[in-house]
Amino acid sequence: MNVAVMKTKVEQALTEQFERVAPRLPGGDAVAEARREAMGRFAALGLPSRRVEEWKYTDLRNALKEPLTVAVDDETRLTVADLIVALGPLAHLDAARVVFVNGRHRKDLSNLDGAAGIEVTSLGAALAAAQDKVGRALAGTTGPSDDAVLQLNTAYMTDGAVVRVGDGVALEKPLMVVFLRAGAEGRFVATRNVVSVGRGASATLVEAFVALPGATADGQHNAATEIALGDGARVTHVKIAAETGKDQGRAAHLWNAMAGLGRDATYRGFQLSQSLGLARNQIFVTYHGEGGKLDLSGLFLGRGSDHIDTTLVVDHAVPHCESRELYKGVLDGEAKGIFQGKVIVRPDAQKSDGKQMAQALMLSPDAEFSSKPELEI
Repeated sequence: MNVAVMKTKVEQALTEQFERVAPRLPGGDAVAEARREAMGRFAALGLPSRRVEEWKYTDLRNALKEPLTVAVDDETRLTVADLIVALGPLAHLDAARVVFVNGRHRKDLSNLDGAAGIEVTSLGAALAAAQDKVGRALAGTTGPSDDAVLQLNTAYMTDGAVVRVGDGVALEKPLMVVFLRAGAEGRFVATRNVVSVGRGASATLVEAFVALPGATADGQHNAATEIALGDGARVTHVKIAAETGKDQGRAAHLWNAMAGLGRDATYRGFQLSQSLGLARNQIFVTYHGEGGKLDLSGLFLGRGSDHIDTTLVVDHAVPHCESRELYKGVLDGEAKGIFQGKVIVRPDAQKSDGKQMAQALMLSPDAEFSSKPELEI
């Protein structure tokens, strides 16, 4: 007997809003079809709940109570001075910068000086201008097809950074991709970055998620970043999410990173999560060539009713690869921290070398930390 599952208010609103905003989302026919397929998969899956093993500690279906308007356009007036205030200490980082406000590219706030040797465009412009075949590739995702959050990102993504680093290029400065939340209206925002680093190239990418002082705490941001490392490439990827403000307990921050490593490639990733309300960081890493090296680390700082979940899957699909994961956190009040780390060693992936550790300091008797390491051979 099949039992129909009632849709929540948020699930129903996301499905209904898609029909209204789909014609205004960037991309040609192939992209539109990819969006419809993704929305169909989301409608079938629904928001993940405790019944989904990977989401047993973060019941998104229960946590997201009220639907928000999907952000398609944005006319928020901001100056570079406003951006500097929102960035705080990050404003002093000597980096090229591309800025998105409420999910839309802002050329007037961006500054790509020092980004010689790379191509940086906005995803919205790339989807609108590209041929259908290219556009569909940009609209696709390398993550798991049964992840409802990723499918929602594919369906609704409005903008993001498309970055191409040529073979042998070494970036002089980091590239900082800034996602700024501003305004008094709570909105659902979906963004995606697509990064390609050529053979023997090296680059540092910084993702910063910040909020303008006084901005609403009701925002929901669904973000994804895809990174492809060519043979011998070296990438340092720093992600900072510190949208501190009043009553952050109502915010939701969902971030997915998908990295593919070529032969002898090195990927170093670090995530800082601070006062985000409900946050879920998912990292999927796959080795495509022997000799790959991975170093993942992170720091989470929770207070009040913050809920910060870090879930990663490292796939040793080929032999002679190395992975290291180290995550630490500090929790106060009734904050909850979660770490789920799964390492997969495929058949014939001989000489795989992996180490993993997660620790938390709890400053309150009401704070909670759950750790779930996994090894699949």
